[in-house]
Amino acid sequence: MTAPRRTVQADGETEATMATELRAAQADDGDAIAAVFGAARRAALGYLPQLHSAAEDRAYFARVVEGSDTIVAVREGRVVAFIALGEGRVEHLYVDPAHARQGIGAALLQHAQAQRPAGLDLWVFQRNTAAIAFYERHGFRIAELTDGADNEEREPDARMVWPGDERVIDRA
Repeated sequence: MTAPRRTVQADGETEATMATELRAAQADDGDAIAAVFGAARRAALGYLPQLHSAAEDRAYFARVVEGSDTIVAVREGRVVAFIALGEGRVEHLYVDPAHARQGIGAALLQHAQAQRPAGLDLWVFQRNTAAIAFYERHGFRIAELTDGADNEEREPDARMVWPGDERVIDRA
């Protein structure tokens, strides 16, 4: 998998200090991705139970990098965010809390939308209203609400759908 190298810049920051490179995740990014995941979940989703150890998270995200289209955002040589994509699904999108609200998550999501122009869906916890609002700003809409019985956290969630680029024509 090859992702184009791209540089994004947070509003009002200098290129030298705030340049962010988007690139395909490499096998040795797994630990950094797991660290971003843990920090982001602790900061934004503190109400969720901790179901896995840090070692289990590292092993899991090593498999995610190996088995999905995973893009990382890198600042000053450090992974600060990532998105993992399935065929038509955003499996994971997390930003290190120290780098939140700087346009990095938006850049990753826009990259995903460009890579999957026929549409995407994702799952988000209903209590994560900031994430729901973020996805809505990027064209996603809630398509389904559940009581959480089918996720391991047992937390009510929502499936959100982005219908894709209107210019895409399904000829099937």
